[in-house]
Amino acid sequence: MKSNILVVDDEPVARQSLTDILKLEGYTVASAPNGQAAVEHVRTHNVDLLIVDLKMPGMDGLEVVQVVNQVSPETEVILLTAYGSTETAIQALRLRIHDYLLKPASPVQILATVKKGLSRRSAKSRLSNISAVDSDSSPEVFSLKDGTVVDLSRRQIKFKSKIEHLTPAEGRLLRILMENKGKVFSHRELVLLVQGYDTSQREAPEILRPLVSRLRHKLDQFPSLSEQVVSVRGTGYLYEGDK
Repeated sequence: MKSNILVVDDEPVARQSLTDILKLEGYTVASAPNGQAAVEHVRTHNVDLLIVDLKMPGMDGLEVVQVVNQVSPETEVILLTAYGSTETAIQALRLRIHDYLLKPASPVQILATVKKGLSRRSAKSRLSNISAVDSDSSPEVFSLKDGTVVDLSRRQIKFKSKIEHLTPAEGRLLRILMENKGKVFSHRELVLLVQGYDTSQREAPEILRPLVSRLRHKLDQFPSLSEQVVSVRGTGYLYEGDK
């Protein structure tokens, strides 16, 4: 299924050029000449990723993003501007903007950040689907044979008088693995699902290793969870299940 991208720029040449680059890559692309038109489009169409110019007459890029965050919070955002500043970059980050590129950005830069943004969008959607399934097939609480209780909603593990708390990232990782017992997830899939961004096959194990190590350290304190997060050499990880 093709991803839907909206390009917003008040400069006709820049808007058309960016639209053409993305269409050549196979994306479904719409464009808007100003912020108000962009907001109306997002209200009435599914937009996976928004590329918006910062400086525009009337409603500027950051104002557009504020509205889009309310109307379509799942839409990823890339801000394009010829007026880079630390202050603007910080404000962009506060508004949950995926990336921030200075004009003129090369086609290679643009396509790379679009790919990453769409990967992040896909990861969030997959994680949302995993979290949204019925409680019958995806329980919030796992009760293991020896009495250990893994409460994913509270991100805590209990055994007798001992309680261990998990960080949000550790909780997401354990949830994904426990809810898919025996399934091997690649390093790259887990980075996408847990951290929310795409990375290379080479980089993914390095990103994931410290998180897995911390989670295993906590699980090792519980006999029924110790050594249950198993490394599949050269591939990724799986959860073996209750001993």
